[in-house]
Amino acid sequence: MRRLDNTINTSMPFDDIYLEYYQRCFLFAKSYLQDEMLSKDIASEAMITLWTTMKTEEVKNVRSFLMTVVKNQALNHLRNEHLRMEARESILADELYELDFRIASLDSSDPNRLFSEEIVEIVNRTLGELPEKTRKAFMMSRYQNKSVKEIAGLLDVTVKGADYHIGKALQALRKNLKDYLSTFLSF
Repeated sequence: MRRLDNTINTSMPFDDIYLEYYQRCFLFAKSYLQDEMLSKDIASEAMITLWTTMKTEEVKNVRSFLMTVVKNQALNHLRNEHLRMEARESILADELYELDFRIASLDSSDPNRLFSEEIVEIVNRTLGELPEKTRKAFMMSRYQNKSVKEIAGLLDVTVKGADYHIGKALQALRKNLKDYLSTFLSF
């Protein structure tokens, strides 16, 4: 391999230029990037940049030109990597904040209370949707512990009618609480 001086004329074969300077470019890039494949890419790009520049203008100092190209490409890569890492850190910080919030929310919640409140809400809504006699029959039966005979007398219906209204309320509650009934049965 013959040693090239720092100036190149356009008639010099690219192979000679490549053999003389590629390894230097690669090692220079690798010393900063710590990535072999990326350093090879940057060294190759620097060689191509040199070759295309030589076609339109004179390159006075080849080594300086190549090292400047490698330096600039390595700096661009490192700056972009820095920005990506900052963005990743910002995203991770947001995700960490959200995770901390979910942990704190779950930690401070009482599943029994939440579960009970939800069930009470469904029961109240269901009872509110029932016809008045059906709602009154159910409430007298379950909340006032009245017998079916007492309910029949108070509502002015037959015992069978009172039993029908209570059954109708229970059926509506079973339907609206079906998701919770399987939970009760699993405990």
